[in-house]
Amino acid sequence: MKRGIALAGSIIHDRIFTIASYPEIGTLTRILNIKNAVGGLVPNDGIDLKKLDTGVPVYALGRVGNDDSGRLCLDAMSETGVDTSLVQVCRESVTGFTDVMSIEGGQRTFFTHSGANDEFSYEDVPWDALSVDMLHLGYFLLLKKIDAGDGIRILKEAQKRGIKTSVDFVSERAEKYPPLIPCLEYVDNLILNEHEAGALVGIRANESNLIEIAERLLSFGVRERVIIHSPMLSVSVTASGESTSLGSLILPDGFIIGTAGAGDAFCSGALLGIYRERSEREILAWATYSAAQSLRSADGTSAMTSLDNIMKTLSHLPFRS
Repeated sequence: MKRGIALAGSIIHDRIFTIASYPEIGTLTRILNIKNAVGGLVPNDGIDLKKLDTGVPVYALGRVGNDDSGRLCLDAMSETGVDTSLVQVCRESVTGFTDVMSIEGGQRTFFTHSGANDEFSYEDVPWDALSVDMLHLGYFLLLKKIDAGDGIRILKEAQKRGIKTSVDFVSERAEKYPPLIPCLEYVDNLILNEHEAGALVGIRANESNLIEIAERLLSFGVRERVIIHSPMLSVSVTASGESTSLGSLILPDGFIIGTAGAGDAFCSGALLGIYRERSEREILAWATYSAAQSLRSADGTSAMTSLDNIMKTLSHLPFRS
């Protein structure tokens, strides 16, 4: 019997500023809209997973401050059915927050403060109370104690207990990624974007070499599969040697409202496909449909709905060849 998925790591209060354009230093741009939302791996993936499939038990692990931002994050997750009883509420730290500058229909830029997330550690995982099939941990490069060694400790302990592991990174400068390679031998499913994947192996990623990069990442010890996603294409390469590619959806003009949640939505769709033991092509398709659906709002989660609904509304759209 399936026991669910635990999401561990960053919990963030997002303030999303939709702006007319990104200004040069010393100049001004107009803020068109301000929206409060949740962000970080735990709320984004947790809420997406519960919306995609209400039948999946989802558990949140992380730290928030004893403040309005922390309550906003916990309430948002609880309202969609995410179990937040294992989240630590800290009086000595504020909830992590990010100011997101989002150009309408375009890219976004993040200004973040880690807050309580920096203290999330191995000791915050109640192992004896955690009975799940999968544990997804991140974001690496944004969590102080996770990056300092507790991330590997969590992954090793999870695998020791028979829990399938996966990780997520943030997009950073290329030189930040090589120190993460030792954690890969404790990862069952690696899901990341083309920039992160290329930086890990020291190859500039493009559509023609994603499978090669995935194979290199498997050689570092990833146990089951590497999935790499880019705006035009996603690939999956398994430890058994199966390679699968799928183009992104061709979206109509005006479809995209924001891109803030696309990466997490792709990851959530992929995790759901893995959890439901679907084929590699189905895993990529569920991830691609989920990412496309997330583009219909400026924040990370509000556009998400059930996978059945997404398939009904988007299945007529063609995949890129």
